[in-house]
Amino acid sequence: MLKTRVITAVLLLAVLLPALFYPAPEPFCALALVFITAAGWEWGRLNGCRQSVSVLLAVTCLLLCLAAWALGWLWAPSRTLWLVVGAAWVLGSAALLRAGVGGWGRLPLGLRLAGGVLVLCFAWLAMAQARFIGVNFLLSGLVLVWVADIAAYFAGRALGGRFSRSKLAASISPGKSWEGVWGGMLGVVLLAGLWCWIDQHWQLQVPSLYSRLAAQGLWLLALGAIFLAAMSVVGDLVESLVKRSAGAKDSSGLLPGHGGVLDRVDALLPVLPLVMMLATH
Repeated sequence: MLKTRVITAVLLLAVLLPALFYPAPEPFCALALVFITAAGWEWGRLNGCRQSVSVLLAVTCLLLCLAAWALGWLWAPSRTLWLVVGAAWVLGSAALLRAGVGGWGRLPLGLRLAGGVLVLCFAWLAMAQARFIGVNFLLSGLVLVWVADIAAYFAGRALGGRFSRSKLAASISPGKSWEGVWGGMLGVVLLAGLWCWIDQHWQLQVPSLYSRLAAQGLWLLALGAIFLAAMSVVGDLVESLVKRSAGAKDSSGLLPGHGGVLDRVDALLPVLPLVMMLATH
C-alpha cells in the first residue's frame, strides 16, 4: 500500500508541478478542471446515483466551469460572489455537521446533487482565479491546507485526549481530536508568519495571501489563518459525513493508494473560496 501511495503521489506531482509553474495559468486551470470533473462523477456515486447520472454530474461540472472560463470570470474576481459563497460554506457546513450523518440522507437528492456540483465548480473557479493572480498567492492557500493537516496529525498523535476528553466529531470522524485541531491552527499561524517574512525578504512581485492580510493588520493575519485552518477541518468533516452516510471508505479508487479525488481535495473545497473572499477587495 505504501509503495502504491508513493508511486501515485510521484506521478501526480510530475503532472501538477509543471502545470503549476508554467508561465501561463491556462494549463494548470485545465488540469484542475480534469480533477474537478472526476470529483463530480465521484459525487454522484457517493449519493447512490447510477453510472449514467454520475457521468452527467461530471459533464455538468465541466460545462459550468467552461462557461465561467468563456465569460472571463477567471481573471475578474468578484468580492460579492465570494462573500456569498463563503457565507454559504460557513452556515451550510454548520447546519450539516449539527444534523450529523443521519441528517444528510434526509435531504432531497436533487438538493444534495446540485449543492455538490456548485461546491466543486466554485472551488475550481477559486483555484483558477488564484492561479491567475499568481503562483505565490495560490501556493499560500494550498500549503495552508497541507500544513494544517500535517500539524493536526502530529498534534493529535502526540497530545490527543490529554486536554479534552471529548472527540471533535466522534460520530463522523472518530480519529479527530480537539488537540489535533489546535495543533493545525498553530501550524498555520506559524506558516503565515514565515511566509510573510519570505515575501518581504525575497521581495516577491505577487504577494501571498498572508502578506495581503498582514497589510491590513497582524490581528487580521492571525484571525484569518486560524479561520482558514478551522474551515479546512470542516471540509474534511463534511466529506467524511457524506462517505459515512453512503457507507463508503473512499470516494472512489481513481487515485491508487489515496482513494478518490474528493478524498484529496475535501479540505480545499471551503478554503479556496474563503481565500478569495479574504483577498478580494
